[in-house]
Amino acid sequence: MSITLEADALLASPDIQRPQNFSTLLASVKKISGEVAALHAADVDRQARFPMETLSALRKARVLSAAIPASLGGTGCSLTELAHLCSTLAQGCGSSAMVLAMHFIQVACIARHGQENHFFKSYLRDLVKHQYLLGSMTSEVGTYGDTRSSICSVERKGDQFVLNKDATTGSYCAFADGILVTSRRDHDAAANDQVLVLVRRDDFTLKQTTSWDTLGMRGTCSPGFRMESSGAIQQVVPGSFADSSARTMVPYSHILWASLWWGIAADAVAKAGTYVRGQARDQPGTVPPTATRLAEVSIELETMKNNWQSAAQDFDAMAPDAVSQDQLSSMAWALRMNNLKMSCSEAAPKIVHRALQIVGILGYKNDSPLSLGRHYRDTLSASLMISNDRIAAKSASMLLVYKDAA
Repeated sequence: MSITLEADALLASPDIQRPQNFSTLLASVKKISGEVAALHAADVDRQARFPMETLSALRKARVLSAAIPASLGGTGCSLTELAHLCSTLAQGCGSSAMVLAMHFIQVACIARHGQENHFFKSYLRDLVKHQYLLGSMTSEVGTYGDTRSSICSVERKGDQFVLNKDATTGSYCAFADGILVTSRRDHDAAANDQVLVLVRRDDFTLKQTTSWDTLGMRGTCSPGFRMESSGAIQQVVPGSFADSSARTMVPYSHILWASLWWGIAADAVAKAGTYVRGQARDQPGTVPPTATRLAEVSIELETMKNNWQSAAQDFDAMAPDAVSQDQLSSMAWALRMNNLKMSCSEAAPKIVHRALQIVGILGYKNDSPLSLGRHYRDTLSASLMISNDRIAAKSASMLLVYKDAA
């Protein structure tokens, strides 16, 4: 059966709704951001609890299948469109947006590298139907933050596998329906000879090994876990993790993260704008001194947005042919992604800080409608998610040999 006929059969099923278009999906996320995520954000942050209300709303709106191709029942959103969904949700709750971004990254790894595989094609259809949430487990005790190195390995037993991992962080894994896990290809493989493995809810058990009492992004609930899992060998994503990392995980991560950091900063600037306009109403006919600061920080916010949008658009413009996809593994693209991540992760807290200077004590108070404490703390995580020091060191090594063709 052709993919087209398969898609027609899928969409004819009474259990599957037809794929939404992007504008409808964005409108849904905007409503969820303002009416659900923002409403519960303070409590999610205060209790360091998972944003279940937001996840439930995203499931109902069928947002979790946005990154799945339309041929399999998803919305088939581009990376640019996914980034707009994340940035919109982040204006209501940074933790909720981070969960959505991480989920999109995992789905993209399967959709871009596994959809020709019968098992993964079927799994993506199931995800559309059930709106599964996918978590991530790429860190490991003993690798010191290097996600391109693993100690654990896939232990093959005929057509089955056993995979046990001691992770320093597991992205909301206790709440996920499936987890994409990095490991060595097999027992004899080198540390950097890695694969991605999908373990489903029934495949794994988790034992929490660390706490999640963090400064910011408290609702992402990502402590350390000892994971024990088993499953069918077909759950190993085809190809190497080196390939899926360079061509999908890295660009999706840095672009989606940048977009949601921008969303948090944008909400902070919006609060600053509310404050400045209030001052102007109190003194008709005058321009408050804070208005100049607002104009200046708006420039920084716009620059940050242009940065991640242009990267997303350039990614989407690449043809699916081998030559274009090879560009994603090039040194030039790697440097661009590194620069995007470092610049946006450093810009976001600076923008929030400038917004705080405008709002003053009302932004400093946690019980104020103009409070910016959560925004500030959430954006401080940006430079630590894959340490900027580690990224800068890698860029420095590449720049020793890289010559810009321009």
